[in-house]
Amino acid sequence: MIVEAVKVTQVVNVKAYYPTVKEAETAIREGVVRAALILPTNLTQRITHQETLGQWLVDGSDTMVSAALLSLQTMPIAEFAIAGYQPNQTKTFEATLLYNPSQRSAVNIVPGLLGVILTMTMILFTSAAIVRERERGNLELLITTPIHSMELMIGKIVPYIFIGLIQIFIILGLGYLIFSVPINGQISQILLGSLLFIAASLTLGLVISTIAQTQLQAMQMTVFILLPSILLSGFMFPYEAMPMAAQWIAEALPATHFMRMIRGIILRGADLMDMWRDTLWLAGFTVIGIVVAALRFKKNLD
Repeated sequence: MIVEAVKVTQVVNVKAYYPTVKEAETAIREGVVRAALILPTNLTQRITHQETLGQWLVDGSDTMVSAALLSLQTMPIAEFAIAGYQPNQTKTFEATLLYNPSQRSAVNIVPGLLGVILTMTMILFTSAAIVRERERGNLELLITTPIHSMELMIGKIVPYIFIGLIQIFIILGLGYLIFSVPINGQISQILLGSLLFIAASLTLGLVISTIAQTQLQAMQMTVFILLPSILLSGFMFPYEAMPMAAQWIAEALPATHFMRMIRGIILRGADLMDMWRDTLWLAGFTVIGIVVAALRFKKNLD
């Protein structure tokens, strides 16, 4: 009855049932769910004594989502109200905010800003790589060199990986020092996850570079990727609140998977194994992107 009443509010979508509190907390840390409703075994006794019916465990790393979920603390349950249930604390449920109990927006924005800046710079750097060589007349030199197309693509992205790592240290360092953004995950996990996203963004830029004919076209195509990455990745709006069609588009963008991954690692203390879906997606995107860019460059040579 309580679960059905929660569904009727249309604030949450019930995705799974967990037998223990520990499993529910693990699901929140891994990003599988955003909140869990813990119902005690003595529910009948609590109704009789006019006590709260249960407790919400809420992922506070996303302030917009947590604010919506906290509104369920005072939700009425008609069936219990008819029976005379009026909780003493004027709250139907207790709520515990995990990972961001003070609901500071900076805690959610800084990791997301890392994804936006890396998307903009990494794609822009490599989107003009091949086009620049063509416009400068250096493409003939690349054709005559004995290196393979795959080697050329890898060589184009390696220098920019170090630039991306420098950006990570600057953004997270300033976020920690100025805004006191907690870093709950391991540094090694943050670096590995960021490397996957940097590589995916660079390979996406290379694919754009093999399609564009001029640097202006490459910049325009980069903006075409950047705007959906900002609007649909979960940086500005909660992913779950978007229409289904927008979610499908978002799932095709590397930024969406990185947003979930980096927030999970930095704020919730998760690791790459916990975020294995996004990890595999970014790794697969990188491999496919390099192969596509190499094949397209070889085709252009012919």
